[in-house]
Amino acid sequence: MLNELLPFGIMIDTAMIAGSCLWSLALYLGFAAPRDWIIEKLDQWLNFADQSLYISKSEFEKSRPVRESQNAFYASVCSIVPFLAIGSLCNWGVELGLGRSWSISIGIFACVACGVYELGRLDGQNK
Repeated sequence: MLNELLPFGIMIDTAMIAGSCLWSLALYLGFAAPRDWIIEKLDQWLNFADQSLYISKSEFEKSRPVRESQNAFYASVCSIVPFLAIGSLCNWGVELGLGRSWSISIGIFACVACGVYELGRLDGQNK
């Protein structure tokens, strides 16, 4: 459908997209401390940027809890972007080293391994 709208062809490599997303998920699960730091810094920046848009302090305080919750959501969603970039590099490295057929398989294995690690880490924090 996209090729019908544009005068030039766009090649979309679905295996590369799938592998990159799998690696991104694995890295997002496996590296909790950097993930939390990124979310915290994005949330602080969004709250600061939001505060600078208001002239009066009273108007800013009226809807502050709602906007802070919204900014926390946006920060959580945007924190995926660095992991997508690094996951794409990991996928590219696996494709380069082991071949195209292994990139998704290793990505699935990395997701499972990092998921088990995250569950163990959370269980260790609760004790």
